[in-house]
Amino acid sequence: MKLTNIDMVWEGCKKQDRKAQEALYHHFSSKMFAVCLRYAKDHLEAEDMLQMGFVKVYTKHHLYDGAGSLEGWIRRVIVNTAIEVYRKRKIMYVDLEEEGTGASKMVSTFQADQTAYKDLLQLVNQLPINYKTIFNLYAIEGFSHKEIADSLSITETNSKSQLSRARSWLKERLLKMDNIS
Repeated sequence: MKLTNIDMVWEGCKKQDRKAQEALYHHFSSKMFAVCLRYAKDHLEAEDMLQMGFVKVYTKHHLYDGAGSLEGWIRRVIVNTAIEVYRKRKIMYVDLEEEGTGASKMVSTFQADQTAYKDLLQLVNQLPINYKTIFNLYAIEGFSHKEIADSLSITETNSKSQLSRARSWLKERLLKMDNIS
Protein backbone atom coordinates (compact mmCIF):
# COMPACT_ATOMS: atom_id res chain seq x y z
CA MET A 1 0.00 0.00 0.00
CA LYS A 2 1.42 3.36 -1.05
CA LEU A 3 1.33 6.09 1.58
CA THR A 4 0.21 9.52 0.50
CA ASN A 5 1.85 12.71 1.70
CA ILE A 6 -0.97 13.33 4.21
CA ASP A 7 -0.57 9.76 5.54
CA MET A 8 3.10 10.47 6.22
CA VAL A 9 2.20 13.78 7.85
CA TRP A 10 -0.32 11.97 10.07
CA GLU A 11 2.30 9.41 11.08
CA GLY A 12 4.55 12.31 12.11
CA CYS A 13 1.71 13.88 14.11
CA LYS A 14 1.25 10.65 16.03
CA LYS A 15 4.93 10.95 17.02
CA GLN A 16 4.34 14.56 18.20
CA ASP A 17 6.51 15.93 15.36
CA ARG A 18 5.87 19.70 15.39
CA LYS A 19 6.59 20.11 11.66
CA ALA A 20 4.11 17.36 10.83
CA GLN A 21 1.52 18.98 13.11
CA GLU A 22 2.05 22.29 11.36
CA ALA A 23 1.70 20.63 7.95
CA LEU A 24 -1.53 18.89 9.02
CA TYR A 25 -2.88 22.19 10.35
CA HIS A 26 -2.08 24.01 7.11
CA HIS A 27 -3.62 21.21 5.05
CA PHE A 28 -6.98 21.19 6.89
CA SER A 29 -7.26 24.52 8.70
CA SER A 30 -9.18 26.47 6.05
CA LYS A 31 -11.88 23.79 5.71
CA MET A 32 -12.13 23.36 9.46
CA PHE A 33 -12.23 27.12 10.04
CA ALA A 34 -15.28 27.25 7.77
CA VAL A 35 -16.90 24.62 10.00
CA CYS A 36 -16.04 26.67 13.11
CA LEU A 37 -17.51 29.82 11.58
CA ARG A 38 -20.87 28.07 11.30
CA TYR A 39 -21.00 27.60 15.07
CA ALA A 40 -19.13 30.62 16.40
CA LYS A 41 -20.60 33.96 17.35
CA ASP A 42 -17.68 35.74 15.63
CA HIS A 43 -14.31 35.19 13.90
CA LEU A 44 -12.36 35.32 17.14
CA GLU A 45 -14.42 32.55 18.70
CA ALA A 46 -14.08 30.51 15.49
CA GLU A 47 -10.30 30.86 15.68
CA ASP A 48 -10.36 29.69 19.30
CA MET A 49 -12.52 26.70 18.35
CA LEU A 50 -10.11 25.82 15.56
CA GLN A 51 -7.08 25.96 17.85
CA MET A 52 -8.77 23.92 20.59
CA GLY A 53 -9.92 21.40 18.00
CA PHE A 54 -6.47 20.88 16.57
CA VAL A 55 -4.97 20.49 20.03
CA LYS A 56 -7.46 17.65 20.55
CA VAL A 57 -6.55 16.15 17.17
CA TYR A 58 -2.88 16.10 18.19
CA THR A 59 -3.43 14.80 21.72
CA LYS A 60 -6.16 12.27 20.91
CA HIS A 61 -4.67 10.89 17.71
CA HIS A 62 -4.95 7.38 19.14
CA LEU A 63 -8.76 7.63 18.87
CA TYR A 64 -8.58 7.68 15.06
CA ASP A 65 -8.74 4.04 14.01
CA GLY A 66 -8.35 4.66 10.28
CA ALA A 67 -11.87 3.33 9.58
CA GLY A 68 -12.98 6.51 7.78
CA SER A 69 -11.23 9.43 6.22
CA LEU A 70 -8.82 11.39 8.36
CA GLU A 71 -10.53 14.60 7.24
CA GLY A 72 -13.90 13.24 8.40
CA TRP A 73 -12.47 12.35 11.80
CA ILE A 74 -10.85 15.78 12.18
CA ARG A 75 -14.15 17.42 11.18
CA ARG A 76 -15.97 15.44 13.86
CA VAL A 77 -13.41 16.55 16.48
CA ILE A 78 -13.87 20.17 15.38
CA VAL A 79 -17.69 19.92 15.50
CA ASN A 80 -17.53 18.35 18.97
CA THR A 81 -15.22 21.15 20.08
CA ALA A 82 -17.72 23.69 18.77
CA ILE A 83 -20.46 21.94 20.76
CA GLU A 84 -18.32 22.17 23.91
CA VAL A 85 -17.77 25.90 23.36
CA TYR A 86 -21.49 26.31 22.81
CA ARG A 87 -22.25 24.53 26.11
CA LYS A 88 -19.73 26.66 27.97
CA ARG A 89 -21.55 29.80 26.88
CA LYS A 90 -24.33 28.51 29.12
CA ILE A 91 -27.10 29.58 26.83
CA MET A 92 -30.31 28.75 28.52
CA TYR A 93 -32.89 27.00 26.44
CA VAL A 94 -36.54 27.17 27.16
CA ASP A 95 -38.29 23.91 26.46
CA LEU A 96 -41.00 24.75 24.03
CA GLU A 97 -43.58 22.43 22.59
CA GLU A 98 -43.21 22.16 18.86
CA GLU A 99 -45.64 24.45 17.15
CA GLY A 100 -48.07 22.70 14.84
CA THR A 101 -47.88 19.13 13.72
CA GLY A 102 -45.55 19.37 10.75
CA ALA A 103 -42.08 20.76 10.40
CA SER A 104 -41.95 24.03 8.57
CA LYS A 105 -40.23 23.91 5.24
CA MET A 106 -38.12 26.62 3.74
CA VAL A 107 -39.81 27.79 0.62
CA SER A 108 -38.53 30.56 -1.56
CA THR A 109 -39.28 31.75 -5.02
CA PHE A 110 -35.60 32.37 -5.54
CA GLN A 111 -34.17 30.61 -8.55
CA ALA A 112 -31.07 28.57 -7.70
CA ASP A 113 -28.86 30.77 -9.86
CA GLN A 114 -30.14 34.00 -8.23
CA THR A 115 -29.03 33.18 -4.71
CA ALA A 116 -25.32 32.83 -4.20
CA TYR A 117 -24.07 30.26 -1.75
CA LYS A 118 -22.29 33.00 0.19
CA ASP A 119 -25.53 34.95 0.61
CA LEU A 120 -27.27 31.91 2.07
CA LEU A 121 -24.36 31.22 4.40
CA GLN A 122 -24.44 34.84 5.46
CA LEU A 123 -28.12 34.48 6.36
CA VAL A 124 -27.44 31.28 8.31
CA ASN A 125 -24.65 33.09 10.17
CA GLN A 126 -27.14 35.81 11.17
CA LEU A 127 -29.39 33.29 12.91
CA PRO A 128 -29.55 33.67 16.69
CA ILE A 129 -26.78 31.46 18.08
CA ASN A 130 -29.05 28.74 19.50
CA TYR A 131 -30.96 28.45 16.20
CA LYS A 132 -27.72 28.55 14.23
CA THR A 133 -26.12 25.75 16.23
CA ILE A 134 -29.08 23.40 15.93
CA PHE A 135 -29.63 24.27 12.25
CA ASN A 136 -25.98 23.49 11.48
CA LEU A 137 -25.96 20.25 13.45
CA TYR A 138 -29.15 19.04 11.80
CA ALA A 139 -29.02 20.43 8.26
CA ILE A 140 -25.26 20.55 7.64
CA GLU A 141 -23.72 17.88 9.86
CA GLY A 142 -26.63 15.43 9.63
CA PHE A 143 -27.14 14.91 13.35
CA SER A 144 -30.51 13.47 14.43
CA HIS A 145 -32.64 15.36 16.95
CA LYS A 146 -31.72 12.72 19.54
CA GLU A 147 -27.99 13.27 18.90
CA ILE A 148 -28.45 17.03 19.10
CA ALA A 149 -30.44 16.73 22.31
CA ASP A 150 -27.79 14.49 23.87
CA SER A 151 -24.92 16.73 22.73
CA LEU A 152 -26.48 19.98 23.95
CA SER A 153 -28.23 18.58 27.04
CA ILE A 154 -31.68 19.60 25.82
CA THR A 155 -34.79 17.63 24.91
CA GLU A 156 -35.52 16.32 21.44
CA THR A 157 -38.66 18.47 21.44
CA ASN A 158 -36.53 21.52 22.13
CA SER A 159 -34.20 20.59 19.28
CA LYS A 160 -37.14 20.22 16.89
CA SER A 161 -38.64 23.48 18.07
CA GLN A 162 -35.38 25.40 17.69
CA LEU A 163 -34.91 23.95 14.18
CA SER A 164 -38.47 24.92 13.26
CA ARG A 165 -37.87 28.45 14.51
CA ALA A 166 -34.57 28.65 12.61
CA ARG A 167 -36.29 27.59 9.41
CA SER A 168 -39.08 30.12 9.97
CA TRP A 169 -36.51 32.85 10.63
CA LEU A 170 -34.65 31.98 7.43
CA LYS A 171 -37.85 31.68 5.42
CA GLU A 172 -38.97 35.13 6.58
CA ARG A 173 -35.68 36.73 5.55
CA LEU A 174 -35.58 34.88 2.23
CA LEU A 175 -39.09 36.09 1.42
CA LYS A 176 -38.08 39.66 2.32
CA MET A 177 -35.05 39.37 0.03
CA ASP A 178 -37.25 37.94 -2.70
CA ASN A 179 -39.68 40.87 -2.39
CA ILE A 180 -36.86 43.40 -2.61
CA SER A 181 -35.51 42.03 -5.88
